Amino acid sequence: MQAGRQDQVLEVASGRVVLGDNLDAARTLSDASIDLIYVDPPFNTGQRQRLRRIKTVRDEGGDRVGFQGRRYRTVELGQAGYDDVHDDYLQFLEPRLVEFRRLLKASGSLYFHIDYREVHYCKVLLDRIFGRACFLNELIWAYDYGARTKRKWPPKHDNILVYVKDPDRYYFDPDAAERIPYLAPSLVGPEKAARGKRLTDTWWHTIVPTNGKERTGYPTQKPLGILRRIVGASSPPGGLVADFFAGSGTTGAACHELGRRFLLVDDNPEALDVMARRFATIPAIEYATHTPTSILDGSAT
Repeated sequence: MQAGRQDQVLEVASGRVVLGDNLDAARTLSDASIDLIYVDPPFNTGQRQRLRRIKTVRDEGGDRVGFQGRRYRTVELGQAGYDDVHDDYLQFLEPRLVEFRRLLKASGSLYFHIDYREVHYCKVLLDRIFGRACFLNELIWAYDYGARTKRKWPPKHDNILVYVKDPDRYYFDPDAAERIPYLAPSLVGPEKAARGKRLTDTWWHTIVPTNGKERTGYPTQKPLGILRRIVGASSPPGGLVADFFAGSGTTGAACHELGRRFLLVDDNPEALDVMARRFATIPAIEYATHTPTSILDGSAT
């Protein structure tokens, strides 16, 4: 444990959405309190990434409209940044991954979503933090959309590294995910062909359709079908799932469908606005701006 941190257990009826720095937020939570963590951090783009640290203050003349139409004034607490290239990127990730491991229950898993440029370096980092024996899978999410370069094989996949807290105790239910058709159904017979086969470590799934009902307008939104598989297979019913780079809130949407509680953290006010709209019809979701206590005390924004 880190000196001076006041551990707190997250108790929510359905879900909580928090605007704030994910490292600060993670450090307020108790050891071994989360069943599953999915994270989709910013990929290593080769550009400088800026992270704004803000808080919002209730103000009828404020610059933002928040949950239930209330107005807030944005107060910038400072800016941090890193060059989104190899060394700085890993330095940005490492303290967060250390916290994520601490937060997982013995039966818990981490799904770390990254792309082909950084997956090798991130795996070495994760091996060091979790231990190589705790590496469970590398999932390949393959899709067929976008431009096709003629100078190399067009990259059309993301990588998802799966680590467990304890290789002897992790929760995993493959039957909680949907079955998929056999590629050669005539080779397996009509009974197996009708039932379909379990998913493997290679997932063919479309991206979020541009004009589909699922689209929120958030630029890095991931498909609900991908998160359904992850949440269903690697968290128990009623369990707590966290996403510390929550973006459009797809992890929370999957949790709501599947009967899991969720904690979503993002430092982008636009992400909070998107999630508030997305979850507008779902009861018992709390919205908070992070301070050392507000992530857990029910302070709503």
